[in-house]
Amino acid sequence: MKKPRICFITAVEITVKAFLMDHCRAMSSRYDITVVTNANDAGFLESFGLNIPVITLSIERRISLFGDISALLALYRLFREYGFDAVHSITPKAGLLSMVAAFFAHIPVRIHTFTGQVWVTRKGIVRWILKIADKLIAFCATHILVDSHSQRDFLIKEKIVSESKSHVIANGSICGVDTKRFAPDAESRRDLREKYSIKETDTVFLYLGRLTYDKGLLDLAQAFVKVNGIYDNAHLVIVGPDEENMKEKMLECCSGCTDRIHFQAYTDKPERFMAAADVFCLPSYREGFGMTIIEAASVGIPSIGTRIYGITDAIEEDITGFLCNPREIKELTEKMLLMVEKPDMRKKMGKQSRKRVIQSYSKELVTSAFVNFYDTLFALK
Repeated sequence: MKKPRICFITAVEITVKAFLMDHCRAMSSRYDITVVTNANDAGFLESFGLNIPVITLSIERRISLFGDISALLALYRLFREYGFDAVHSITPKAGLLSMVAAFFAHIPVRIHTFTGQVWVTRKGIVRWILKIADKLIAFCATHILVDSHSQRDFLIKEKIVSESKSHVIANGSICGVDTKRFAPDAESRRDLREKYSIKETDTVFLYLGRLTYDKGLLDLAQAFVKVNGIYDNAHLVIVGPDEENMKEKMLECCSGCTDRIHFQAYTDKPERFMAAADVFCLPSYREGFGMTIIEAASVGIPSIGTRIYGITDAIEEDITGFLCNPREIKELTEKMLLMVEKPDMRKKMGKQSRKRVIQSYSKELVTSAFVNFYDTLFALK
């Protein structure tokens, strides 16, 4: 029996590495898989033990009229030449170009995974255009996957997707968490605290991800200043690429306590920073699914996040962490103070967090559900 031919498409190779590796490995025995992405090295999957062909194609994140038209035509020609049985895209730009090209190339199964909506925090004509783009993706796709239940509810309410066409794999997230990699680690905790001159008895708040305005980082900085005005044993660690000059803005907010705010531009071992922290913070304005919250939970620390779709799936309120309303600095400050003042509560939440991840969000569970989704589509069960 001929294997069904599946093409996964992302704008950048880091998306493949972060979300698709385990899925591709689990599917490769029964599916003929091809990956299309903007990769510097077409053989990058070989270093991970995957004998899967990679076709390099430039898909720019930002709007580029000529670049986008060129990519759209290239995808159309590619789909016609290879005759894939299914095309599956992740990320907005890759989704728009792939789903339109696959629709006109008559690919029978067209799948897109929504991981959040850029237009949620936009206004006016920009919001309208971006929203129309998501509607076009959903129209051209035969199946829509959404990485959280609350995000799916939101998309149905906004009339972006239909209830019948959209699905959530397992309990949410694209790939689940490697609970062996993301686990409590006393050595990493000790080493990183020594690096930043942080005592074991100090409370460390951690943010890890892209440094952008929409992540609520200025709110976090202002809340931390208020916490620091009451307790001098609190630290804030910020890890991630600075895409909007947020470091300078945050340091300006924290001018009176810059010795207790620590920045790390990049890490390929986020689990070490999570192991060194006591509380993970994600006061974001928009989020598809709080993947970093789930990873931190697997390490055994609670989180503080905003009461928005995606994050409400990742945090079980008052059990694995706290929720507060977006942009409510006073409420965020109060939750941070509670974490400082009640270490026993914090540790209990951390244990409950890891237990929940193991039960509901392990990579084994999510990958199994992902493969089952494809097996059902192609009647391989």
